Amino acid sequence: FTNMDMSDTEDSKDLLGRTYEYCIAQFAAYEGVKGGEFYTPSSIVKTIVAILNPFENCRVYDPCCGSGGMFVQSAKFIQAHSGNRGNISVYGQESNADTWKMAKMNMAIRGIDADFGPYHADTFFNDLHKTLKADFIMANPPFNLSNWGQDKLKDDVRWKYGTPPAGNANYAWIQHMIHHLAPNGKIGLVLANGALSTQSSGEGEIRKNIIEADLVEGIVAMPTQLFYSVTIPVTLWFISKNKKQKGKTLFIDARKMGYMVDRKHRDFTDEDIQKLADTFHAFQDGTLEEVKGFSAVATTQEIAKQDYILTPGRYVGIEEQEDDGEPFDEKMKRLTSELSEMFKKSHELENEIREKLGAIGFEI
Repeated sequence: FTNMDMSDTEDSKDLLGRTYEYCIAQFAAYEGVKGGEFYTPSSIVKTIVAILNPFENCRVYDPCCGSGGMFVQSAKFIQAHSGNRGNISVYGQESNADTWKMAKMNMAIRGIDADFGPYHADTFFNDLHKTLKADFIMANPPFNLSNWGQDKLKDDVRWKYGTPPAGNANYAWIQHMIHHLAPNGKIGLVLANGALSTQSSGEGEIRKNIIEADLVEGIVAMPTQLFYSVTIPVTLWFISKNKKQKGKTLFIDARKMGYMVDRKHRDFTDEDIQKLADTFHAFQDGTLEEVKGFSAVATTQEIAKQDYILTPGRYVGIEEQEDDGEPFDEKMKRLTSELSEMFKKSHELENEIREKLGAIGFEI
């Protein structure tokens, strides 16, 4: 970048910023599993931002901010909606020294004034923003983090809904974020699917308490292969204080959405992201028409009947198949006839293979 004329204009900032972001994304893909430590795919970040709808003069916080992608997309979103991307207060924390530096550089390039604390630090043991109450919290915490230091934090003020187990930090992250929410604050975070249904080590009880406190506004099941580092499917959780639709939670099954960029990696189109955001906002406005197999609204009582399990598939059901008009008996006769032909063909191929192998001295 040293030979570039970086005049102080929005366009040049954006060009360098996008170049830097591209480099981070390519590096994440190259690094594989390690790449997930500092980079959240932009389609996931854009979806969280589009659903949360951050506004000007808000406080945005990410307790495990990686290279700062959540803040970049929030600033872009505010600017795209006729706001000033400078009018956003950014607070972050990161435990990895190199990643912390990447985040600082990412903000500096884009002219975003950010408070990442004076140094890198462990969020659980050294909360650098102890008194912060944020309007929006967006995060992609490490999945299923074990040995996170629970034994030294047993009576922590953040564990309002139950002490998280020593072997998994998922519910420690969730409760840390709830603790830092402003009275009308909203959270959008990424978690591995296990957190939706786990009952082990008191996690089921913590989830029940959070649901009963009417904090879970929406759950979105995402497709596999969105991450460069892991192929496991993830879920987006949306947690809100002072929900618009009291006592109700939106479930979306987005597992069939997106397209394959290459053999390993899936991405969302802008239309996909807009569809998810529109569905969420229609739910908040009370105008949502549920779509079987895609979206459903459940009351807290209905979730209780499902043992407080939040897997979207339990609520949205299976999409209705269009009736092709062929009577069942006729369809079965046709299909069994086709199957019979396939069996016959497979026997012929089997015999042919046996003969060929026999001819070169290999009997089966």
